[in-house]
Amino acid sequence: MTQIVVIGAGIAGLAAAHELGRRLPTASVLVLESGNEVGGKLRTASLAGVTVDVGAEAMLARRPEGIELAHAAGLGAALITPLTTSARVFADGALHPLPANTFMGVPADVESARVSGILSEDAVARIAAEAGRAWPALSGDVSVGQLVRERLGREVLERLVEPLLGGVYAGRADGLSLRATMPALAARLATVGGSVVDAARVVSDRGARTTSSDPVFTSLAGGLGALAPAIVASGRFDVKLGTTARAVARTRDGFAIECGPARDSTLLTADAVVIAVPPSKAALLLHDVVPSAGADLGEIESSSMAIVSFAFSGVQPPQGSGLLVGDAERLAVKAVTISSQKWPGTPEGLTLLRTSIGRIGDVRNLQRDDPDLVKLALADLAKLTGIDAPPIDALVTRWGGALPQYAPGHVERVARIRSAVESVPGLAVCGATYDGVGIAPCVASARRAVDHVVTSLDRAHPATRGQ
Repeated sequence: MTQIVVIGAGIAGLAAAHELGRRLPTASVLVLESGNEVGGKLRTASLAGVTVDVGAEAMLARRPEGIELAHAAGLGAALITPLTTSARVFADGALHPLPANTFMGVPADVESARVSGILSEDAVARIAAEAGRAWPALSGDVSVGQLVRERLGREVLERLVEPLLGGVYAGRADGLSLRATMPALAARLATVGGSVVDAARVVSDRGARTTSSDPVFTSLAGGLGALAPAIVASGRFDVKLGTTARAVARTRDGFAIECGPARDSTLLTADAVVIAVPPSKAALLLHDVVPSAGADLGEIESSSMAIVSFAFSGVQPPQGSGLLVGDAERLAVKAVTISSQKWPGTPEGLTLLRTSIGRIGDVRNLQRDDPDLVKLALADLAKLTGIDAPPIDALVTRWGGALPQYAPGHVERVARIRSAVESVPGLAVCGATYDGVGIAPCVASARRAVDHVVTSLDRAHPATRGQ
């Protein structure tokens, strides 16, 4: 029987295992997970008696991969849409509506930026001056911070772009690749050139034409964290928890995976291996079998963060789904999601919200113990929302090294990693490291990994063809 091992039980690893089980039903698929539960950054917990997400809480509805996986796991009927996605930005000590027409914070027109009130007249004038300007085509990759600062100025960077990038990547614009974080915008500027404002408008318009009026995001009743155990329950593969994969080596017939503690390790054999773990762990696993890919993965930094969730009774938060905070505000909290206003199902009179703390390089706040981190989040929450009542419940969830940082040159680095890994038949990688940190791109990367594995096994074992 064909043996396939998937290392890592985050959403990418589970998606890969599920797809392998579907496409190769006679194969034995085993997922190894070092932790004691599946799901990676998908997790739910109880807060004031309500099940809430304490990791990822939404997935793109306008990309099919995540929704297709939810349906395959039997959760299609549980998909829900937001009550509101209206967000605000805290800048210069006040809340402002996020301008209507922006692309990851980059203004797509002058008027929307003006009426939001978040920018000074000088900043709006600079946007107007940049629009229509005949810049030459962009050559190579640059950081988002470099491009926006040079074209649109510091205010646009700090008040619009930084808050959005901080919320998505827990990173900073000067350290994030334009090609990796805004590929459509980067492609437009590289092929056509011209104004970044005009490019943002074209890309936004193209998205509006190719998508429906349905909401951009979706989740699951009872929490997005329900997706992981539902995938496992499909029965297409087995999971072994509390098992750390330490090394992968090639053998004459396939691969050997060293598992468990160094002093008492065991070897598993496999015909194929999919590595679906964060970059630092993937680098160690690939160190011997594909040294160049391991070296490239070792260069990718990851950011840690914490989610501090609160339940309040009898308070009135600002309207909308939440708010974003720029790094320039010097607050620990970088984003607030008002879950009880964003998603249906919250009991009457209860306000549920979550705060995000942590950007790349910001470890001081994350070193606080849980009670101190709760106090810090509450102090910032009072400044951001006016809520100064004591919570009826609070919960701290820490995510160490959760978000890979897409530094300039990331797209090229990923291409090198994949080329090196896929030169080894039966070996593949997937996860948030490669094409995006959301669920949809993680599932897409899993499908690509499975394509390579299935093709390799098909060549080595033609009897599996068509299964």
